[in-house]
Amino acid sequence: MEKVAIFVDVQNIYYTTRQAYQRHFNYQRFWSQATANREVVAAIAYAIDKGDSKQQGFQQILRHIGFEVKLKPYIQRTDGSAKGDWDVGITLDVMELAAQVDVITLLSGDGDFDLLLAKAHQCYGVTTEVYGVPALTAPALINAAQRFIAIDDKLLL
Repeated sequence: MEKVAIFVDVQNIYYTTRQAYQRHFNYQRFWSQATANREVVAAIAYAIDKGDSKQQGFQQILRHIGFEVKLKPYIQRTDGSAKGDWDVGITLDVMELAAQVDVITLLSGDGDFDLLLAKAHQCYGVTTEVYGVPALTAPALINAAQRFIAIDDKLLL
């Protein structure tokens, strides 16, 4: 049985599915698909914490499915811009877990992760797969992964 580690860029998946389809991602259906005949070594969802009760309910759903939820505070800058980025945290966790698994599964369309997937594959021989919205996933990320799985109607609520 393949060992898998799953990493979810929650903000990216939320905004890309909303922009492309005006719908929400179905994490339960994803979990069933991505973990079928696999042993889950880690499943981490990275989110921004605004202290919102609706968000907290969603985070509980993720925990119930099987995800560890890592939260980073939402930072509103004085110029009005916002900060809430998990790229470094995801990168550190992927590199830490890559030696323990056969497959790294990343849910994100962020092209910044292309080098990470290439490095994990090169250094540890892991298979890398990306779930993303086709029109909003960076081509470099798609090309860096051994498998690209399109988020489409089957993975939406």
